[in-house]
Amino acid sequence: MKKTLALLLALVMVMSLAACGNNADGEASKAPEETNSSAPADSTPPEQGGSVANKDKPLVWFNRQPSNSSTGELDMDALSFNKDTYYVGFDAVQGAELQGQMILDYITAHIDEIDRNGDGVIGYVLAIGDIGHNDSIARTRGVRKALDTAVEDGGAIKSDAVGINADGSASAVKDGKLTIGGKEYTVRELASQEMKNSAGATWDAATAGNTIGTWVSTFGDQIDIVASNNDGMGMAMFNAWSKENKVPTFGYDANADAVAAIADGYGGTISQHADVQAYLTLRVLRNALDGVDIDTGIGTADDAGNVLSDDVYKYVDAERSYYALNAAVTAENYQDFLDATKPYAPVSNQLKDDAHPTKSVWLNIYNSADNFLSATYQPLLQNYDDILNLNVEYIGGDGQTEANITNRLGNPSQYDAFAINMVKTDNSASYTALLNQ
Repeated sequence: MKKTLALLLALVMVMSLAACGNNADGEASKAPEETNSSAPADSTPPEQGGSVANKDKPLVWFNRQPSNSSTGELDMDALSFNKDTYYVGFDAVQGAELQGQMILDYITAHIDEIDRNGDGVIGYVLAIGDIGHNDSIARTRGVRKALDTAVEDGGAIKSDAVGINADGSASAVKDGKLTIGGKEYTVRELASQEMKNSAGATWDAATAGNTIGTWVSTFGDQIDIVASNNDGMGMAMFNAWSKENKVPTFGYDANADAVAAIADGYGGTISQHADVQAYLTLRVLRNALDGVDIDTGIGTADDAGNVLSDDVYKYVDAERSYYALNAAVTAENYQDFLDATKPYAPVSNQLKDDAHPTKSVWLNIYNSADNFLSATYQPLLQNYDDILNLNVEYIGGDGQTEANITNRLGNPSQYDAFAINMVKTDNSASYTALLNQ
């Protein structure tokens, strides 16, 4: 009897060991349904909470589209870095044409007082932000096209700075002609300059504020209009000289201070729908992180009811780019644009935590001193990151070197997605190289 019992016990033990099995190291392995849920993340598929290689994480370029700064040709390698890479900006050409038309409309409506010295020449000066930036190039071209001072080269309007053009002989522009009220006027770009400071930062407001003084000392009351590629430079010139001398000044970006200054004589600005851009910047990442259709909450309503109408944005599939559309802000409608940091109402509905769990995003602003990005765009982003359940780390650059930014992306593995605003449009490789490691 004892012998029989011993044999039965031995048989049970053998069967038990066979059921558990052994791995290559001789350790017991568990059946699939008992797999430990705390196994290393990289052994689990990404959609089940596993790790994702940095090169495969969602990436949005914003505000500075990857492109050749000399030719404007898009850098499609950067724009298609992975399947979840996109660009978010605004329609630069449409906005530039609006700015030029806004200035022309103002001249036409105020022709009786616009020619300050009565010489029949409407003289303007132009503050250029960055001669290698596609947006700056478009805005310079937009002003010159509208005022008939454009010169074409190879089918494209020249966007070079002319320096001082007192006699109208500069090769980058020509004297334009406008006929208003039966009278013909000459239009001349008296001066234009890239506003770059001694450290190399472009779109520099302080430089613009100083430069207007130099231009005034040269031209005096020949300056009838001040035009600027953005409001930061425009407001610097307005505060330094234009406001006191009642010379209409036109900018771009619809920054809060510029919109408010329209009541004090600032000529006008262009809203590039920063509220829509900021939303798109983070929304595209949210959709990629959720693994849903990229159009969710954009052209198609999401589960919270967020959706954009097609009159405020467009998507160009061949460029993998979302563009916000622009609106002119003038004395007639500026009160509608006074709060530049308010989220766009149709996309301000809070997402639910359970359906859209919190994710971590690394985002940089190329220059912490840039008025539009720091005072308008980033506050909007900070409103939307809560709405979209994104924990965003904001990095401010110096506006001069990519290294000042990339040096602070030492551990990309700790983030789920990236939003990048380059110093120069040519420098996408400075960032993708880090993500490819």
